Amino acid sequence: MKLWFQMTTEEIVKHFESSEEHGLSAEEAARRLSQYGYNEIKENEQDSLWKKIVNQFKNILVLILLTACVLSIAVGEVADALVIIMIIILNTALGVVQESRAEKALAAIKKMNAPTSKVIRDNQLTVIASRELVPGDVVVLDAGDYIPADLRILDAFNLKTEEASLTGESVSVEKNTGEITDAVPLAERHNMAFMGTVVTTGRGHGIVVATAMGTEIGKIAGMIQAVEQESTPLQIKLEHFGKVLGLLCLAVCAVVFLLGIYSGYHDGNLTLSEIQSMLLISVSLAVAAIPEGLPTVVAIVLAFGMQRMAKKNAIVKKLHSVETLGSVSVICTDKTGTLTQNQMTAVKLFTANGVFSVTGNGYNPTGQFLSDDRLIKPKSEETLDWLLRACLLCNDAQLKLADEQTWSIVGDPTEGALLVVAAKGGYHKEEMSTIYPRIQELPFDSDRKMMTTFHKAEEGILAFTKGAPDLLLNRCTRLRTNKGVRLLTDADKQAIRQANQEMASQALRVLAVAYQDFEQLPSMLNPEAIEQDLIFLGLIGMIDPPRSEAKLAVHTCQEAGIRTIMITGDHPDTAAAIAAELGIAAQEQPVITGQMLDSLPPEELQQQVQTTNVFARVSPNHKLAIINALQANGYVTAMTGDGVNDAPALKKADIGVAMGRTGTDVAKATADIVITDDNFATIVSAVEEGRVIYANIQKFVYFLLSCNASEVLAIFFAILLGWPIPLLPIQLLWVNLVTDGFPALALGMEKKEPDVMQRKPRTSSEPLLTRNLLWLTGIQSLVMNITVLGAFQYGLNATNGSLDTGRTFAFITLMATQIVCAYAARSEYYSVFELGFFTNRNLNIGVGLSLFLLIISIYGPLEGIFKTVHPGIQDWLVLSGLAPIPFIAAELYKLSRKYWK
Repeated sequence: MKLWFQMTTEEIVKHFESSEEHGLSAEEAARRLSQYGYNEIKENEQDSLWKKIVNQFKNILVLILLTACVLSIAVGEVADALVIIMIIILNTALGVVQESRAEKALAAIKKMNAPTSKVIRDNQLTVIASRELVPGDVVVLDAGDYIPADLRILDAFNLKTEEASLTGESVSVEKNTGEITDAVPLAERHNMAFMGTVVTTGRGHGIVVATAMGTEIGKIAGMIQAVEQESTPLQIKLEHFGKVLGLLCLAVCAVVFLLGIYSGYHDGNLTLSEIQSMLLISVSLAVAAIPEGLPTVVAIVLAFGMQRMAKKNAIVKKLHSVETLGSVSVICTDKTGTLTQNQMTAVKLFTANGVFSVTGNGYNPTGQFLSDDRLIKPKSEETLDWLLRACLLCNDAQLKLADEQTWSIVGDPTEGALLVVAAKGGYHKEEMSTIYPRIQELPFDSDRKMMTTFHKAEEGILAFTKGAPDLLLNRCTRLRTNKGVRLLTDADKQAIRQANQEMASQALRVLAVAYQDFEQLPSMLNPEAIEQDLIFLGLIGMIDPPRSEAKLAVHTCQEAGIRTIMITGDHPDTAAAIAAELGIAAQEQPVITGQMLDSLPPEELQQQVQTTNVFARVSPNHKLAIINALQANGYVTAMTGDGVNDAPALKKADIGVAMGRTGTDVAKATADIVITDDNFATIVSAVEEGRVIYANIQKFVYFLLSCNASEVLAIFFAILLGWPIPLLPIQLLWVNLVTDGFPALALGMEKKEPDVMQRKPRTSSEPLLTRNLLWLTGIQSLVMNITVLGAFQYGLNATNGSLDTGRTFAFITLMATQIVCAYAARSEYYSVFELGFFTNRNLNIGVGLSLFLLIISIYGPLEGIFKTVHPGIQDWLVLSGLAPIPFIAAELYKLSRKYWK
């Protein structure tokens, strides 16, 4: 069977049993709607509430806590079990709430569908919801309309569509009705219009050939759903950390339990009570080893990070994406609309009087004309005057002020560039159309590659023509100069061709403009006859210019050790020029095209991506292959983009970043992060925030681990030394949940360190706790253990072996040392005295709250639960002297590292 674009218009209408003039009947449309379903892109089903809750228990730390809860109940410690259950419920509730919020944010993004469409039904033009379109519907298209489904064009009058969001091509594509016999790629199916693209100029009709998931966008959506969602680096590291910690915890508990059983058996006094006692000790170790607050603190810190990033125009839809963005080592970015403005802009003009540069930004009609850095007034320069008038009059686009600061174009982007450059010279369409009203035209077509418009003038009829430079120049015989019109010589032609070549080498799209005059409108508007013996006016060189802030953003990424790779569907020369201007790659560096990628085996592509920074003429499958190759090399990848064609790679990348203003809904629904201001520089800010958050997570993980390790060591060494257990399970739970929790949460809100954007990106294999942090953890936990056991022995000796007093002193010392050590944990490299001791306001509040809870656990209504006693003044002085010792040890270690370096 022929493909849609290979059929004639008669064949396609017959196939769908429709009528170009009358369309479908309402009854037939309703029948087909029930057959094919609504014209909507389907989404993956979301997890139920029950499944979300179950997912929260797929964490080894939570499973160990559940086991400890059961064992506590088994040995009669119901109070301990209730506290553990409260912790589990809190963590589960927070996780479910955060996941639900992320889903609601995703659901708020609209699907990529035009809200309404103009269709012919029952021989009448009617407007219906686009979701109700069915195959066989005849859709009426006008400039500015979004294409609501995949269409086969039935008739077209100067019809062009912008397909940048689908193919990456920034220039509008002309549409026609002729069938195509060969199998051609998507970008060359000129008799088709695709869902999600937009009509830039002209008008026409099309018959719906595919809706919903059957459209090209639907196929891409299917690819997105087929890509398996991978865990982020932080999720992987936390999962690994939890598994290792859990296994170590179980191993230590098992060793202690077996040692106790063996000791009792060896002494001949092994009783059920002794076994229960050893089981309770093992539970105590499990409770001490597990940082119960870790999942809660991680979730809260990431949530706060989401809020901060939202204030900086970066909306995070997935919690762990906050951290992942900070760990990227490569940003793969689309060119059109991401690094560039997606606004074709005329930057160079050539006339018989020389070359002129044009300043300005995008569609804003303000700018200057320069010749050798000399300011030129176009209306006083005759060749420029004629060229700009022609640009304005031979033009179907409209320039509009979208809001107080933003200008937009209705129509073809290339014609928009001509309109804007004329406006910069002081020529406005309303005024010029009154002076030179258009009376006829020869529309642009792909065979002639020209367009001609006829205008009334005082001297008769002026016909302005624009088109491809090589073709138009061959039709010119005369040249417009500042002294009038003269014959076009071979030397003139050579100069024009040279100027065209120089513009093209700078990746500019070049148009030529000419005119001729008639006494009256020709009776036969034959293009071959009329578009001859033209008077050459000039050349216009246009480019989709880079965003002004993109160059600085790329440079900042380079300082942070992050590669920027351009992946675009545009022409290789254009991509290379933009990349060179932004500093992504040198002009002489090779560009790999999609055709070249097709011939590269995966192993060779894996090598090429390590040195190539520009890929051009690529398809969605190529983008996926590039992402796969980068990830195979160990890179943490980010993919930024705004088009439908970016969506599969956005899904596959470690972090997907979509543009909020110009981004298509498919891209925004797929991405992890949406940049609301479409500013590439915002990505740099998000990277910085991600790095700060990850560093803060490392800080409180190191803090929690060193605190909990000191608790394990205290109990473990006490057992080995034959001492009584220095801390009760409920005391350990209180320490972990309260005194660890508040300072740890405050550490998660620590401000950025001075050199955070001068450090190299972390590799995906780098552990959560670096060697330096492990040294800090070991030193701090060992010193804490010594001070806690010292306080325990001091309490026993001071009260002739009172176990409650010894445990109270150990309890106080443990809480106090951990509170003070929170200040040392504020930086892995900098001393707290360099940062400012009290500059973290949240930590000061957290420490104050922890101290308050410490006091009420000794003197308040909770003392009975924790079985504490009241220390004397001398005891408080001794314990106060022990508290800062681990803090001092950590600060001395950081100082020694600086000295050794």
